[in-house]
Amino acid sequence: MDLFFALIVCFVLLLLSVFRGVFIAYPLLGTLGIISLVLLHRGFSVRTLLKLGIQSSQKAFPVFAILLLIGAVTSTWMAAGTVPAIVYYGIQLIHPNWFILASFLLTGFVSSLIGTSFGAAGTIGLALMIMAKGSDVNSHVLAGAVIAGAYLGDRCSPMSSSAHLIATLTHTDLYRNLKNMVKTGIWPFIIACLVYWGFSLRYPLKTTNSVLPLELIHFFDLNLIVLLPAFLLLVLALLRVEAKRSMLLSIGAAIIIALYYQHYGLGQVLQFALLGFQLAEETPIQAILLGGGMLAMLKVCGIVVISTAIAGILAGTDSFQIIERFLRQIKSRPSLFLCTTLVSLAAAAFGCSQTIAILLSEQLMRGRYANAAPEQFALDLENTAVVLAPLIPWNIAGLVPATVLMTNWQFIPYAFYLYLIPAVLWLQLWWQHRHTDLRIS
Repeated sequence: MDLFFALIVCFVLLLLSVFRGVFIAYPLLGTLGIISLVLLHRGFSVRTLLKLGIQSSQKAFPVFAILLLIGAVTSTWMAAGTVPAIVYYGIQLIHPNWFILASFLLTGFVSSLIGTSFGAAGTIGLALMIMAKGSDVNSHVLAGAVIAGAYLGDRCSPMSSSAHLIATLTHTDLYRNLKNMVKTGIWPFIIACLVYWGFSLRYPLKTTNSVLPLELIHFFDLNLIVLLPAFLLLVLALLRVEAKRSMLLSIGAAIIIALYYQHYGLGQVLQFALLGFQLAEETPIQAILLGGGMLAMLKVCGIVVISTAIAGILAGTDSFQIIERFLRQIKSRPSLFLCTTLVSLAAAAFGCSQTIAILLSEQLMRGRYANAAPEQFALDLENTAVVLAPLIPWNIAGLVPATVLMTNWQFIPYAFYLYLIPAVLWLQLWWQHRHTDLRIS
């Protein structure tokens, strides 16, 4: 019971920090301290807790390279003129009354190709956000559409790391899982498209900053060559080249283009990759075209270290036994899915990453799916843990894309597709349960 109240206090602390704009690492450190004190009082030694926290944090180290590379991709694409070119041509090609819907679909398409929500948000998503900064489009609605689109592909792309992880954990076939996900995602996708179409009509892309295209062609040499880093990343993804290698090659191409087409010095481009891009000249687009850089992602890496330490300590000290006892009481299929949803939300909140949300949810719910088909367990994890993690303000699944898009947690109410998936599926299960006697043993 003491740990239960401690977790409630920690949860309130995290919520307050989000609403007050406090850097999330500070309340996470407070959470780590509170949980550690409770567990020390229960008899665990400092050495044991340190060992559990360090071992768990080490598992997140491979993620750091991806995060840092995303920061470098974003800033070098700006320096190369790749992002400005996408913005410039996008303004001319996307119909103003379809802009938010088009953003959802375009980001979903790119994410499906490259298999990473972070990469999709940091490339096409960032370009769309910059495109809208000179207009009346609500930035939070747009960010919600972009991030929802990013997870549309992340959820059901054959190159998605989360899809591969769940297939491995549940011992299921990846492509059969993808087929099931497409089926269960049809109605949420259609409803989300209708909602984003309505918001597109409410917030059309009426550019108030008419100098944006002129300023872009003034400061950048825009041609098809500058789109090469984006094209290269997409082609390598289709060829199933490993994500880090693809991003490194794309960064290399962007650096060469920045040197020879945009006439930046090598020192400048490397500085952009490290610290983020910003135009030196005074211009109306100076405050629009900026961001990226590996340094911005270092803060996110710090959050990952702390959050994974918390998750490791909680799991290693068997702090979830009370939850497991409660789960044994579940009898109906709708109740099972609802519990999986709630467990995934809690895991995403206290694990602070999509990967940990998947791992904790699988660990806690595994016993309740013992008599179900493994494909059913895999599908339920995909329809809960994968899509709900971005809706937790301090979870890096939503925090990283929001950081890249230069926005904050206020995108969450508008990421409709993400919470429509579990909501629609639960309603379908509830309706079936009323007409049949779906029970689990």
